[in-house]
Amino acid sequence: MESRKVILSAPDGLHARPAGELVKLVKGFTGSSVSITAGGRTVNAASMLSLLSLGLKCGSELEIGVHGGDEAAVLDAVTSFIQSINA
Repeated sequence: MESRKVILSAPDGLHARPAGELVKLVKGFTGSSVSITAGGRTVNAASMLSLLSLGLKCGSELEIGVHGGDEAAVLDAVTSFIQSINA
């Protein structure tokens, strides 16, 4: 398992639209499972409701964990997506 910490810089936090896009991205990696940890809770990144339940705001620190095939590439893709969320 590989993991990486990242700070959410999106001014509006992680709301429904980017959460849905993140779920779509994660579900595209069929050989890996992706988790997001924030505030002491860990959720499956393939579940939009679980992601939204974290209540991620601008400045939240999250840890992305990837288990499965091609962990480094999946981790890079998910990290890049989270860092690119603008609104």
